Amino acid sequence: MYAEWSPGASLADRVACLWKQDCAEEGTQIVVPDACVDLIWGPEGPHVAGPDTGPVPVRMRAGDVYRGIRFRPGALGGLLGVPAGELRDERVSFADLGLPADLTLEALAERLRKSATPDPAAPAIAAALRSGSSVREVARDLGLSERHLHRRAVAAFGYSPKTLQRIVRFQRALSLARSGCRWPRWPRRADTPTRLISPTR
Repeated sequence: MYAEWSPGASLADRVACLWKQDCAEEGTQIVVPDACVDLIWGPEGPHVAGPDTGPVPVRMRAGDVYRGIRFRPGALGGLLGVPAGELRDERVSFADLGLPADLTLEALAERLRKSATPDPAAPAIAAALRSGSSVREVARDLGLSERHLHRRAVAAFGYSPKTLQRIVRFQRALSLARSGCRWPRWPRRADTPTRLISPTR
């Protein structure tokens, strides 16, 4: 059983949700790219799941319990002391990133207040790419060169702008599909997988 809920006002600008997965039976669930970074407490110990570029199978046993904090795309900022690009496709223990295993929401909020803030352009970058703007158009509208946009996207999201574009577009298409929208209304190039089956990281 999976459930998610709001992180509360103090974290809402950086954290998408808090979540929990209780595994009733053994099986494999697929985690696919969603442009998010998660802090996870699970059977393997507390760890950070960086932004994925491909599907990741997760083997679960009956009775396993996962708890997580999911950051909004591009909202990690300086919390972990490394840019998102260095966490791409990685699972890193809390200890290796200087996080306590018993991190509370209050302590997380305090760490976020003291750490470097996210790139202020990150929400605009993601929104523009999601809406269908090309990488060149996004760079132009933000007054950046394409090379500068690339550097900022990798640092903030862990992806190049083109990869981020495919992921956020498919995320939008997936949301439309789940709402019952007919496929012709999906955005074009919605062919890159995101979090498709399992919310567990």
